Amino acid sequence: MRYIDVTGKTEEEAVRKALEQLHLERDDVSLEILERSKSGFLGIGSSPAKVRVRYELDVVDEPEVKTPAPQAKPAEKKAAESKPVEKKPAEKKPAEKKPTEKKPEPKPVEKKPEEKEPTSAAACDNDDARRITEFLAGLLEHMECKADIKVYEEEKNRYKVILEGQRLGALIGRRGETLDAIQQLTNYAVNSGRDKRLRIHVDAENYRAKREQSLESLANKVAGKVLKYRRSVTLEPMNAYERHVIHAALQDKAGVTTYSVGTEPNRRVVVAYDRGNR
Repeated sequence: MRYIDVTGKTEEEAVRKALEQLHLERDDVSLEILERSKSGFLGIGSSPAKVRVRYELDVVDEPEVKTPAPQAKPAEKKAAESKPVEKKPAEKKPAEKKPTEKKPEPKPVEKKPEEKEPTSAAACDNDDARRITEFLAGLLEHMECKADIKVYEEEKNRYKVILEGQRLGALIGRRGETLDAIQQLTNYAVNSGRDKRLRIHVDAENYRAKREQSLESLANKVAGKVLKYRRSVTLEPMNAYERHVIHAALQDKAGVTTYSVGTEPNRRVVVAYDRGNR
């Protein structure tokens, strides 16, 4: 594992410079603050921040694997010599059986709870559902976004809203931030003036299930690095739900422990090496 030391006016600036220099994402490195920045008095006695960013060599070298591909083009000049090679794949027709062996791969699609739940319950059309639909329709019109709104009652006082349409990326936003905001606004507006609170879950393009699977994959990847190098890794800021997914994914992982640091909206999960389980 290698590292570089980078300075900046603040710790965040030093980390950003290091990531730009390495062409890596925040999750691919571990961070150690060597010196914190000092503002001094009237600029006197100030000093920059200094951080040490550790990274795996194989992560940085991965893009080089793509370079051999263009070199295969000159081989077209030897078409006469390559003809016998073209006959060999035809003789090895049994190799076509491989795709049949890979057919079970689509099974992971069954993990998407959002697609299964609506099939078990018909679209709802009671007063609460109409109130949810009316608010969302007005909100989407104000956002100049078009989407079909389908409301399902999962259980009493618990509703699921599916937004269907094309190019709904604007409704999801970066890391689901816009979708989270729509969900919060809907819960606030519909529950205003009610005695019993409704819980409303809003999703689009099955984003929630995809994001959850992505977070679980990230958690296991980071846990592997923590166990290998026995160093803590701090993840990017996440909302409460996403932090819960990380904690749940690693709660039974031997050798690592997780906890959260910071304040909203910059609260982060730390995946730490558990020295008590060596």
